[in-house]
Amino acid sequence: MAHQFIALEIRKWMMTVNQIIGDSQSKTAANFGKRFFAWMMAQSSSTYDKVVSDVYDDLSLRKLSLFANLQGTVLEIVPGTGPTVPYYPKDIYQTGIQPKPHTHSYLQKQVEKLGLNIDLRIGNAEWLDAEDNSIDTVVSNLVLCSVPNIDYTLQAVLRVLKPGGRFLFIENIAVPKGTLLRKIQSKINPGWKVIDDVCHPDRETLIALENAGFTNIHYEQFEAKMPIISPHIIGIATK
Repeated sequence: MAHQFIALEIRKWMMTVNQIIGDSQSKTAANFGKRFFAWMMAQSSSTYDKVVSDVYDDLSLRKLSLFANLQGTVLEIVPGTGPTVPYYPKDIYQTGIQPKPHTHSYLQKQVEKLGLNIDLRIGNAEWLDAEDNSIDTVVSNLVLCSVPNIDYTLQAVLRVLKPGGRFLFIENIAVPKGTLLRKIQSKINPGWKVIDDVCHPDRETLIALENAGFTNIHYEQFEAKMPIISPHIIGIATK
């Protein structure tokens, strides 16, 4: 009965999305979705942390641990509205690769409030605007589900990292194939990409990480009280 209820609610949600944006997903609707997503992320980053911490140990503590030893040159892929910025020390050189201008003002306010500096560059995740072997740490926070090509993105990360450099990640992942939730993730993928700024809920992010060519990967999986994208991973991959 619970599974039937979930499936029914998903169908209702999809019908609502189609009515609002239309099957063609016009440019106007797409731009509105991006601006709305930027505003929503700016308002809700602390709420997200609280929701996840209700399920597992405090997410903020996990982030403090993950970012504890940041130093040198740090490049963040799509820093968005800046939810990771409060965890950064002030003595690092931070670069942000940001393809979406809709989030720039929110990120700048966050950076200025914390007294930090960031070299914000317009670009995409598949070709990071940095020299080969020049970055100590690359950061990705809930980004890999939305990049156009995750394999190209991970190769770009490996290209810019110094030997022994680290890739820090917090990402949602697809559930195993054959499960009801995986079927739902795949079914709602077209509508979800509009609501959640092109995120693919059924993307095999963990498999892509494991096949990218990092020397080693250490990660922990946790569940968030979030519909459709509850499985998350947090960890470090070393070049």
